[in-house]
Amino acid sequence: MTANTIAIIDYGMGNLHSISKALQHVAPEQNIIVTAQSQQILNADKVVLPGVGAIKDCMLEIKRHELQQTIIQASQSKPFLGICLGLQALLSHSDENQGIDGLNIIAGQVHQFQSQHLKIPHMGWNQVKTKAHPIWENIADNRYFYFVHSYYAQVDNLDYQIGETEYGQKFCAVLAKDNIVATQFHPEKSHEAGLQLLRNFANWNGE
Repeated sequence: MTANTIAIIDYGMGNLHSISKALQHVAPEQNIIVTAQSQQILNADKVVLPGVGAIKDCMLEIKRHELQQTIIQASQSKPFLGICLGLQALLSHSDENQGIDGLNIIAGQVHQFQSQHLKIPHMGWNQVKTKAHPIWENIADNRYFYFVHSYYAQVDNLDYQIGETEYGQKFCAVLAKDNIVATQFHPEKSHEAGLQLLRNFANWNGE
């Protein structure tokens, strides 16, 4: 039996080493690759889109590496995981950097935290209230996950919001649509609950 391949997209922004190591830890039988090559991404069984930093830089680097259509195509055809900025890039538009269009794979907006009483960026551990989905297998409701972000996601269709966190206001911590799952938090930094989420993704068939 041939091992499944999980491709982590390398467009120059993301915790590639820590995500790769975490996936190797939870899915040692699978082939974990870090790549910017479209064909390797499209040939993989599962795909991960990581991201840290500013959305403007993210979109510029995706376009510079000519990966925009590759990401869209991969997100339509196989189990796909977005992480942190990788979640925000899937949405329609972000207010960051005076306004930047995302990949528009899932309808939604990214807004800046507004409360003057909040410490920005939102950094640290927060509970996530969950809705039923295979990605939450063996993870209890209201577990803590590690966040680092200054902007938050709002999906147009709340049926796609399978994880919610509150920091000044409630926002989308995890979204899911068909074969796509994306997390605002960093599962690779979220100890056992985060590793379990990655393990669930590695075993997920996208349904």
